Amino acid sequence: MPTERGAAALASAKNYQDKIVRFLRDIIAIPAESGQEEARCRRVLAEYEALGFDEAYFDGLGTVVARMGSGPIKILMDGHIDCVGVGDRDQWDFDPFEGKYEDGKIWGRGAVDELPAIAGMAYGARILADRGWPEAVTLYLSASVMEEDCDGYCMLHLIETEGIKPDYVVLGEPTDLNVYRGQRGRLEATITTKGVSAHGAHAELGVNALYKMAPILLDVEELNTRLAHDEFLGTGSVIVSFIECTTPSLNAVPDSARITIDRRLTVGETRDTALDELRALPHLGDAEVELLEYDRTSWRGLQAQQTKYYPTWVLDEDHPLVQGVADAGAEVLPDRPAISRWHFSTNGVATMGRLGIPTIGFAPGLEELAHTTRENIEVEDLIKATAVYSLIPESLLERA
Repeated sequence: MPTERGAAALASAKNYQDKIVRFLRDIIAIPAESGQEEARCRRVLAEYEALGFDEAYFDGLGTVVARMGSGPIKILMDGHIDCVGVGDRDQWDFDPFEGKYEDGKIWGRGAVDELPAIAGMAYGARILADRGWPEAVTLYLSASVMEEDCDGYCMLHLIETEGIKPDYVVLGEPTDLNVYRGQRGRLEATITTKGVSAHGAHAELGVNALYKMAPILLDVEELNTRLAHDEFLGTGSVIVSFIECTTPSLNAVPDSARITIDRRLTVGETRDTALDELRALPHLGDAEVELLEYDRTSWRGLQAQQTKYYPTWVLDEDHPLVQGVADAGAEVLPDRPAISRWHFSTNGVATMGRLGIPTIGFAPGLEELAHTTRENIEVEDLIKATAVYSLIPESLLERA
């Protein structure tokens, strides 16, 4: 049941509703695929400055960072600022960059994944400051870049290079106002077959790399039926997500073929176990299995490089961060938030998966709407989330 403090936080969030909605609509209206986030980042920085954060700046990669307070307990709330592209515009029933506001919902690319968290976290911090900032807390906000391209890299940079060392991390990936405490990991790999080209009229003189790949495709499909299972995170998965070949012409035998593998990793599965399974495929023969590398330049010109492996992670359900955020939610929402997990990957692969920093997720929005042409957020849920964000630091202090 909502508490008096929760009701007051919700009333404060409603007082800011017009500004929160305007901010969210503004940032939806600015396209920002990975590596091209500059204009949206500048709009977010301006909002942080207007809200009176003690500090607001771009880090070396281009993530927008804000700080409020200077206490010993450090909390980082992160929402990634980049979004995937829109694909075929004809598939959209509305302009994905309008930030359409209709029937109590805001629509557009990023309206779930995950711009609402950026808006809600910013105003949640302002509401907490209005109420009276807890001296023991330092709160950092990050509107992080390049997550859609390489989840976690922005967090590794912020923590290891920029020197922000949080005790707790709250992620803004959509959770439908529940508390998520883990996710499957993933990796991206390729399998390449080599052939010998020949004229299509004399194909018997060549070795068709695509034909060598055909049974491997079926091997991958079969592998997906016998992967590890975890009661909480679910079963690992593997799919072929892309196929290509090289050939001298459309009248020639292809001399190479390559498939890209999307491998989701449950508890107990690692980079090495997943690669070993691929290298043991029955029809692999002399084909090569390789882990992909990420190599891109950020909007600030910094090179970002990382192997495309993202570890599985789970935080214990009884951890103070899990229960503290659930406490905050219970103060505002009709029911205590459920504890669950994501199906997709998040920046937690770095904070919890690589660095072991306690991490959870809390945000409005349905995960299954992410990356679709139906992305939308209920404004009522956005305002509730804002109120909960304002209570999280105090709830963590009480749990700690």
